[in-house]
Amino acid sequence: MNTIEVKNLRRIYRATTGVIRRKVKEVEAVKDVSFDIKEGELFGLLGPNGAGKTTTVKVLATLLIPDAGEVRVKGLDIVKDANEVRKQIGFIFGGERGLYWRLSAIDNLRYFASLYHVDPEVSKKRIPELLELVGLKGRGDERVQGYSRGMKQRLHVARTLLHDPDILFLDEPTIGLDPVGAREFREVIRNLQSEKKTILLTTHYMFEADSLCERVAVIDKGEIVALDTPSALKKHVRDLSVVEIETFGIDPKVIDDIRKLPFVDALSTREQDHRQLLLVQTERGAEAVPDLIASLEGMRIGRVTVREPTLEDAYVRLVGGKA
Repeated sequence: MNTIEVKNLRRIYRATTGVIRRKVKEVEAVKDVSFDIKEGELFGLLGPNGAGKTTTVKVLATLLIPDAGEVRVKGLDIVKDANEVRKQIGFIFGGERGLYWRLSAIDNLRYFASLYHVDPEVSKKRIPELLELVGLKGRGDERVQGYSRGMKQRLHVARTLLHDPDILFLDEPTIGLDPVGAREFREVIRNLQSEKKTILLTTHYMFEADSLCERVAVIDKGEIVALDTPSALKKHVRDLSVVEIETFGIDPKVIDDIRKLPFVDALSTREQDHRQLLLVQTERGAEAVPDLIASLEGMRIGRVTVREPTLEDAYVRLVGGKA
């Protein structure tokens, strides 16, 4: 049974340009997007900045009205039945906003429970259970201003679960968290999944999607370019190996030259403590290393490794490579 059904969704933004001769420019943020999410499924939505992830989630959460298409949540139309849909869903976003820092966690939850029209007797019992679920047991009487960013994010989850929604939208919830906080938050997500919640997760972290999501949709420039399980998506790059080259102060022009080499399928970079890591996808594997090193003549080079591709490599190929 599908809890969420999206058919031919389109959303257009209208932006005004110019000062004297003002013009209205239309930007199609989401183009004919279709997908379904099963009951109790943890579904990932991946894509680069500006790809349409957040716009799609906001439409599903009734925060934006679609320009075309049909979206149903538990059989309810998100436009005609918006008020009923909102009773079924919870929306968690990345960041620290949305909490009252001078209040304790318990007082925050009491306040939001009243906004959700949760019976006081129910919330009195539910708040301690939620604090334990998100790993804040024993910290509920502390003011939120003393919480770490990860603790605030976990309190966001507790706030969203006050009315016990069946469906959760998590829009880049671990962004800005330190590795420990992100790991703890992922454990919270697993706990929610064990409670049979239907979850839509958007994230930039491929390993996060790989470890959490049952299926993943990759969106690029407003369109779904792939939709499958993480393991099936990795098959898009099973013909490739990934050469990782650590460099220091590489010229961007050199990166462009490497990208144009005939045996390079896709190339991405990653910054790491004043170093740059080149990730080169190629069918030649270790045989490509001498030619790649030759292309970096005169550059400072650190370690060079060859490994099997991951979900992140499949993502790079889908949204940024020749495929």
